[in-house]
Amino acid sequence: MLAFMARRIAITIPLLVLLSIVTFIIIQLPPGDYLTIYIQALEATGQQVRQDEIDRLRMQYGLDQPIYKQYLIWMRGIFRGDFGRSFYWQQPVREVVAERLPMTLVISFASLVVVYIIAIPIAVLSAVYQYSVFDYVATLVGFMGLAVPSFFLALVVSWLAYLATGSMVTSLFSLEYRDAAWSFAKLIDLLKHAWLPIVVVGMAGTAGLIRTLRATLLDELRRAYVTTARAKGLSEARLLFKYPVRIAMNPVFSTIGWLLPSLINGGVLVGIVLNLQTVAPVLMRATLSQDMYLAGSIVLVLSVLTVAGTLISDILLAWLDPRIRLGAGD
Repeated sequence: MLAFMARRIAITIPLLVLLSIVTFIIIQLPPGDYLTIYIQALEATGQQVRQDEIDRLRMQYGLDQPIYKQYLIWMRGIFRGDFGRSFYWQQPVREVVAERLPMTLVISFASLVVVYIIAIPIAVLSAVYQYSVFDYVATLVGFMGLAVPSFFLALVVSWLAYLATGSMVTSLFSLEYRDAAWSFAKLIDLLKHAWLPIVVVGMAGTAGLIRTLRATLLDELRRAYVTTARAKGLSEARLLFKYPVRIAMNPVFSTIGWLLPSLINGGVLVGIVLNLQTVAPVLMRATLSQDMYLAGSIVLVLSVLTVAGTLISDILLAWLDPRIRLGAGD
């Protein structure tokens, strides 16, 4: 097991270096840069920018350097904990992200817990009682969750909450608590508002996990070892959770690699619709304004989360199913 983990960790190091290069290249692909958009905005208001001022700004932001030098400067700063300076926000990237990251993590991990708590029991019951009324309802809800866009679901749920309570459940805090210091009253206010994005962001993940786990469990229930275990008199509950459910959980753990970043970045439109103080709207704004250090840092963080999630998935799968690590030569 330790050798298996060591091999997986060794693979992630060159992968992270490659991801950082690809991320920086992708951020640089659109024509122009932040300074070009900034100058165009000034000229649209009738202001004229002198060429010497443009050259000074390019030198100040390091935009006059070749792309590989810009990348090396960026990476050297990252190793020192400096992700660069956001052009649009006029703040260090670290401060912009740190301001939004705590609420993003709260919403993301709460959504992840909701996904597993709801999806796993529903999928197991749906597979065990196949073609029952419960199975048909769960299948219908699952398809609806996959088909309905998250931003549309956010609008519908927000409208229903307004009809029920008479107030719009948008943002993560009420106006009087938005800039207030943390207190028990502010925590209660957060709980009153946070349920909506948690439900909306977790809905698509819940629906997808129900369909995946149900299909895998149905396949396992038809295996010969299940029939043999029943013939030997093993109780249904012990048979179900000791063998088929354990093996059917493989896709659940294998999806952690993409589920973590998707929960953080997948709610871009949801964050805009609900006016959330999370990372996703900041990434959209940084992309539109070509704020390359801010956008690149957020994309790099999401890439690292993907790699870390995949590593966690591999370790959990190797612990859950010994065939995986034995097949890798461990």
